[in-house]
Amino acid sequence: MDISEPLYRIGEVSRRTGVSVELLRAWEARYKVLRPRRTTGRFRLYSDHDAARVQRMNSLLGSGLSAAQAARTVLQEEAAGKHATTIPVGIVEELDRELLAFDEPGAHATLDRLFASVVVETAVQDGILPELRSIGDRWEAGEVTVAQEHFASTLVRGRLLALARGWDRGRGPRAILACVPGELHDIGLICFGLVLRQQGWRIVYLGQDTPLETVTSALKGSHAIALVTVSVARRRFTSIADELADLGRHAKIAIGGAGATEEGASRMSAMLLAPQLTVAAAQLTKLMRARPAPQRRARNATVRSD
Repeated sequence: MDISEPLYRIGEVSRRTGVSVELLRAWEARYKVLRPRRTTGRFRLYSDHDAARVQRMNSLLGSGLSAAQAARTVLQEEAAGKHATTIPVGIVEELDRELLAFDEPGAHATLDRLFASVVVETAVQDGILPELRSIGDRWEAGEVTVAQEHFASTLVRGRLLALARGWDRGRGPRAILACVPGELHDIGLICFGLVLRQQGWRIVYLGQDTPLETVTSALKGSHAIALVTVSVARRRFTSIADELADLGRHAKIAIGGAGATEEGASRMSAMLLAPQLTVAAAQLTKLMRARPAPQRRARNATVRSD
C-alpha cells in the first residue's frame, strides 16, 4: 500500500459505499475484501482501493452472486490486474438480439454476465442505456415493433429495480428520486440512483408520475437532503418550476432528463450539471459536501441524468 494515499476510518468507507460498518467488518474477516493498515494506536485505516472492492462486491451481489462468490471474483480480478471499466466485446449485441426475440431467460443470463463483468456505473451508462436508446430510435424508424420496445424496457426496468434492492441501507445522506407529474420514463432515473448509490448515498425512490404533494411529504418524512426529479418534456418542468423552487426550502433540488434546461435551472436558482450519470453523481456529491444544508439558506443544485 502506498503510504501517501488517503486513508479513512471504517465509518467513512461505510458512508462512501453505503454498506454498514457491521457488514464491512464481516467482509474483512471472512473474505479479506478490505485490507486495513493499522496506525501506531492500533486503529484500522482503509484506502480508496478498499472502497472500490466494496463497490465491486455490491455490483456482483446485485447480479445474483453470493457473498462468497462475489468476494472471490473481486480478489481474482484484482490478482489478474483487471480494471472492470470496459464492457466485454459482443455482450450488448447479444442482449439486443435476445430482447428483440422476446428471449427472457437469455436476456437475464446476458445481464448476469454484464453485471458480473463490469462495475454498475459502466454497465448502465455504457451498456444498458445506449441499448435502450438504440431500440427506441429503431422503434421510431419503424424497424422495431411496439411489442419489442415494451418487452425490452419492461424487462430491463425490472432488473434494475431488483439491483436497487437495499439502496437505502447505510449511513450516507438520503436523496429522493422522482419523476415529475405526468412523466412515465424512469429508467434513466433508476440508473442514476444506482450510480449515486455507489457514491455513498441512500436512495428513496418514488418512481413515475409523482405528485408534488407526495414529494413534499417524502422530503419531510425521510429527512432527505436532495431531491432529484426528471422529465423528458420541458413543458412538464415549466408548469411546476415555481413549486419545485419552493421545495428548495426542504432540500437541494436536482432536475434531469431531456426536459431539463439552463433556463429552467436558473428559474429555480439552480445549477445544471453534466448529462453523464457518473459525472452528475460525482458533482452532486461534491456540491453537497462543500455547501451547507438547506436550512442554512444555501443555494439549490440541479442534476441532469438522462
